[in-house]
Amino acid sequence: MSKLQLRKKRARRGRAKIVGTADRPRFCIFRSLNYIYVQLIDDEKEKTIAALDSRKIKGGKNNIETARKIGAEMAKVALAKKIKEVIFDRHGYKYHGKVKALAEGAREGGLMF
Repeated sequence: MSKLQLRKKRARRGRAKIVGTADRPRFCIFRSLNYIYVQLIDDEKEKTIAALDSRKIKGGKNNIETARKIGAEMAKVALAKKIKEVIFDRHGYKYHGKVKALAEGAREGGLMF
């Protein structure tokens, strides 16, 4: 199996156990080769509450420092919408590097996982 197939398999297993609600939405991430994307998703209503990516961060590159900034920025957006707790969906990515930095940035910004 390729790396992509293994990641998608891990993502399916994780998504089977994770459901976002309006009170506690799913904090879903996606990494591409060039950018990092984050969404707050309410699975009950099937709506995206908020979305952010590294293209909107000034001087945003695809690195760990930018990932931390995106996490902190998404925490500000969530707190403005009166969301304090989220469910972290790493989307099949291993919890290290950019994914870990993004989660730590969100925690520093005030979100609870």
